[in-house]
Amino acid sequence: QVQLVESGGGLVQTGGSLRLSCTASGGTGSSYAMGWFRQGPGTEREIVAGISWTGGSTYYADSVKGRFTISRDNAKNTVYLQMISLKREDTAVYYCAASFTIVVPTSDVAYKYWGQGTQVTVSS
Repeated sequence: QVQLVESGGGLVQTGGSLRLSCTASGGTGSSYAMGWFRQGPGTEREIVAGISWTGGSTYYADSVKGRFTISRDNAKNTVYLQMISLKREDTAVYYCAASFTIVVPTSDVAYKYWGQGTQVTVSS
């Protein structure tokens, strides 16, 4: 059983930056890919970014390429999402999730464990 706890969300103005963190506990002896998802008001949950266990493979949704960077520190059991040049449409609850796969899945059904989410609100 893996527990995931996100932090770092908040209110930021358009063009601003935030860094989200997700720390895992329990079951961390296994290798797992990590993903960041988001769900905005009235929208379906979508993947934002993903990273393989080694960090050698990453995935970004087109909407965030060039603005968001995913990284991980396995020694700290933590994955990060650095977000810059934030837009109002980035407003959403952001979730991290763990998938016991080698590749980085882009579908949420491949992720077994989920955090509780952290709210990101971008205001103009």
